[in-house]
Amino acid sequence: MAAADISLSRPLLQRKEISSSSFLPQKSVKFNFKRSNAKKDFRLPKISCSVSPSQTETPTAAPDITLTPEGNKKECFGVFCLTYDLKEEEKPKSWRKLIKVAVSGAAGMISNHLLFKIASGEVFGQDQPVALNLLGSERSFSALEGVAMELEDSLYPLLREVSIGVDPYDVFRDADWALLIGAKPRGPGMERANLLDINGKIFAEQGKALNAVASQNVKVIVVGNPCNTNALICLKNAPNIPPKNFHALTRLDENRAKCQLALKAGVFYDNVSNMTIWGNHSTTQVPDFVNAKIHGIPVPKIITDTKWLEEEFTEKVQKRGGVLIKKWGRSSAASTAVSIVDAVKSLVIPTPPGDWFSSGVYTTGNPYGIAEDLIFSMPCRSKGDGDYELATDVLINDFLRERIKKSEDELLAEKRCVAHLIGEGNGYCELPGDTTLPGEQ
Repeated sequence: MAAADISLSRPLLQRKEISSSSFLPQKSVKFNFKRSNAKKDFRLPKISCSVSPSQTETPTAAPDITLTPEGNKKECFGVFCLTYDLKEEEKPKSWRKLIKVAVSGAAGMISNHLLFKIASGEVFGQDQPVALNLLGSERSFSALEGVAMELEDSLYPLLREVSIGVDPYDVFRDADWALLIGAKPRGPGMERANLLDINGKIFAEQGKALNAVASQNVKVIVVGNPCNTNALICLKNAPNIPPKNFHALTRLDENRAKCQLALKAGVFYDNVSNMTIWGNHSTTQVPDFVNAKIHGIPVPKIITDTKWLEEEFTEKVQKRGGVLIKKWGRSSAASTAVSIVDAVKSLVIPTPPGDWFSSGVYTTGNPYGIAEDLIFSMPCRSKGDGDYELATDVLINDFLRERIKKSEDELLAEKRCVAHLIGEGNGYCELPGDTTLPGEQ
């Protein structure tokens, strides 16, 4: 079909009217576009926009904007396909370079809370424009379109692009951050070994896609469970990305631990610092009250009930998710989204002096004597550049050491179980007890 000219007074692509008030002088603007006769599939038409430099030099003249079905811009959604390629001097002076954030499981409940926090600037800052690349499945694609529509209707100034798709090799392209949320939940009667294999295959493929098309310094946070071992699988399938860039989310466990200590001590939670979750995101995790502080004072000096700390506190943190499900009938999607925000902010904002945060990170070279080549939650500090260093000013007493070893053994067993997914031979599953994930029924 031949290209046609239409003005802003008519609907664009018979979809909706386009307002130019945010970007262009209030003049008539003509759009040139070509329709594609290709067979419709799950992907949206490729549309790209550009502003003619010669036109932008004249304030009284409206720039010509060319829309074509084929271009360098990757597939995008709705109004985000009409992002104008403005000249540098026309961009807000305070904005930083656009970053691309890929999110898997983008049509799920966790993402439903998370995406709007990212788009609003709550995560990366009010001067950081973002592009959201959303990964779903063919079954969830309609819901994914609905998510994109809500983002479109929310008018977030910092949200410059939204793309949706079902192929990680498309969605992860040039990603600066990858938040891997999508995973199959553990169903009734499902063995943990089966869950490891099913989800492991997902994260092996996503690791390969990240390795092939993402930024080589992409930061990866794995949320889908079992997140520690899934993160290791992803890492092993992405040899071009530094192992240090991979994280498993244990920040929700840290937040829960801070909450319980604050309740017991009768203080607000922001008075609790230096809280570490050691080990696996399972019921073997170790919430560390030994090194935690309240008002800068070691917790055991504030909460002197040692039995409560060693037993009730530890169990409450380990099983908090399961208790919440029984009370509410659904998983902790909102607080998980908040903890993802906290985890990212811990890497892009400098850690307060003397404090640290928890994250499941690569153990090779760790100073604690934990087995190497695992993803294990440990205390970290960041300068705010997206990187981190392990905290060394921690005390590991006999109580902690015994429990850390139990979580370490579990992760070593999980690693053997997925050996076929990380290039280490045939998988052999002999898990030390069928421990559950926090929140499993």
